[in-house]
Amino acid sequence: MTPRARRVYAGRLLNVDLETVEAPDGSTLQLELVHHPGAAAVVALASPIESDDPSVLLLKQYRYAAGGPIWEVPAGVLEPGEAPAECARRGLKEETGAEAERIEHLTTILTTPGFTDERIHIFLATGITAGEPHPMADEFFEVRAMPISPALELIRNGEIADGKSIVALLYVAGFRLGM
Repeated sequence: MTPRARRVYAGRLLNVDLETVEAPDGSTLQLELVHHPGAAAVVALASPIESDDPSVLLLKQYRYAAGGPIWEVPAGVLEPGEAPAECARRGLKEETGAEAERIEHLTTILTTPGFTDERIHIFLATGITAGEPHPMADEFFEVRAMPISPALELIRNGEIADGKSIVALLYVAGFRLGM
């Protein structure tokens, strides 16, 4: 069976389709799917990776859906035709003002595959040059550099609850820094 879709919502950032699909057992399912262009998130090391406890750039950003400000790594939504690495560089510059000498793809995550096709590409940025952030009109945040150990403690105590940020920071700590 070829999937059939009916667009029930078309928005600035995402679309919602009601899709009729064939399940693995041959039955027919009707699914509500949120289609998202994808995003790139960045763990920006503000100090050399060889440091005992390298600093990372974090945002404390107001998120209405989360009920107020939350801690996040810098990120951006993919523009049409934009490569994830370019999106990562753009998001880093817009949200922190920083530019990276090197940017390395670490992994790609599916945010909530039960109802959306959103993928977030996670990058490590090193060789950081500081600058001034350029937030969009609907963005409200402060940028803070902190050693990764306290950032990991913010995950442990629930102050960092954003999924992409948790994955990104734990990935870097575990697979790049051996913490």
